[in-house]
Amino acid sequence: MKAVVANVKHASVTVEGEVVGKIDRGLLILLGITHTDTEAEVAKLADKVTGLRIFKDEEGRTNKGLSDVGGDILVISQFTLYANCRHGRRPDFLDAAKPDLAIPLYESFVAKCREKGFHTETGVFGAYMQVESCNDGPFTLVVDTADLK
Repeated sequence: MKAVVANVKHASVTVEGEVVGKIDRGLLILLGITHTDTEAEVAKLADKVTGLRIFKDEEGRTNKGLSDVGGDILVISQFTLYANCRHGRRPDFLDAAKPDLAIPLYESFVAKCREKGFHTETGVFGAYMQVESCNDGPFTLVVDTADLK
């Protein structure tokens, strides 16, 4: 499981002209799921990203976490995080999980963020979405559960 995590001033996602998810200060999380992911990866990634200290304190250092700043979360499904660009010019997405596996894990990740007390908005899984964000810093990280073992 991979996540691109951005510290944002605000972010939103629109589907067919309608805003379906919107947050103010917090984390925009683009979430990619591969076919070997399980609930163990969901729990590990949710713990990691919600606990990151990537918000500035009074001295300008990245020393505060999401709960310290009262931040929200916007989670967007992003199968393209598992693109294979090694051959040719058009990526393949064979490493991305199929919807029958990815949807329950995506929903579980969102539920875990909510269980931790964070207001969590989402996009629409599998939909064509327009994502807007005002990154703060910018401060963007890639977190891969394969690196957390």
